[in-house]
Amino acid sequence: MLGVVAAAPAPPGWTAGAAQGRPYVYLEGAAGSVLEDTLSVTNPGPKPLTVRLSGQGTPLAFAARTVTVPARTRADVPFAVTVTADTAPGEHRGTVSAEAGGRAVRVPVHLRVSGPSLAALTVEKVRLDGSGTVHYTLVNRGNTVLAPSLSLRAEGVRGTVLDRAARALPLTLRPGERITRTEPWPDPPALDSVTLDLRATAPGAPAAAARAERVFVSGGAVAAGAGALLAAAGAAAALATRRRRDRAVDRHEMPVEEPQLANVVDVAAGADR
Repeated sequence: MLGVVAAAPAPPGWTAGAAQGRPYVYLEGAAGSVLEDTLSVTNPGPKPLTVRLSGQGTPLAFAARTVTVPARTRADVPFAVTVTADTAPGEHRGTVSAEAGGRAVRVPVHLRVSGPSLAALTVEKVRLDGSGTVHYTLVNRGNTVLAPSLSLRAEGVRGTVLDRAARALPLTLRPGERITRTEPWPDPPALDSVTLDLRATAPGAPAAAARAERVFVSGGAVAAGAGALLAAAGAAAALATRRRRDRAVDRHEMPVEEPQLANVVDVAAGADR
C-alpha cells in the first residue's frame, strides 16, 4: 500500500531590509562625512537570485550594483551615503531599492545631518481672483521639515467680510520645498473693495504673512446700483416738476391788484371844492 506524502510548502519569496532586522536605515553625521550601513538580501529559494540595487533621495554608493545571492542564503551588501559639504542640517529622507524577478522592495533611509536647525517659512505670490479663490505659495526656507497652518482675514469698506481661523494644512514641507495651493471663498462680496491678509505658521518658525487686494464688481450689483440711481433721479425730477407747477398755480390764483390812482385824485379834488 502506497502512502500519501504531503507536498513540501513552497519557500517564501526573497526579502530585503536594513541589517539586523531594523525597519529602516538610520544614519547620522555632519556635513562632509561619509556614512556606511548594510542591506541584507535573503534568498530562501532553491536557485540563485540576482538582485539589482539602487538608491533614491540621498547620494548612495554600493559595493556592487548587482548581487547574486546563492540559494537559501543571506547576503549583506554594504553601501555608503556621502553627506556633501553643502547639505543643510536637519532630517533628510531617501530609499534603498532592490529589484529581482519583476518585484521591487524599497527600504527607507533616514539621514540626520548634525548642526544648528532653522525653521523658516514664507508665503509668496498671494492673489485673489474674481471668483473669490485665494492663490498662494508656501516655501520652506529652513532646514527642518515643517507642518504649516493657515488663517485668512479680509476687510471690506464696511468691515470684516471674511474671518477664517488657523487650521492645519494636510501637508508637510521638506527643506527647500515649495508648494502652490488655493483656498476657496464661496461667497465673496458682490460690490466691495477688499484687502485680504493671509497668515501661515509652523511649529518653531516665525509666522509668515502676505496681503492681496481686489475690487469686486458683479454685473448684478452694477445693474441694481444703476437702477437705484435712475429711480432716485426720476423721483428728483418729478419733485422739481411738481414744485414748478405749484409755484405757477400760486401766481395765477393770487393776482396782485394795482392801486386806483385816478379815483384817489378825483376824491381829493372834490374835497377842495
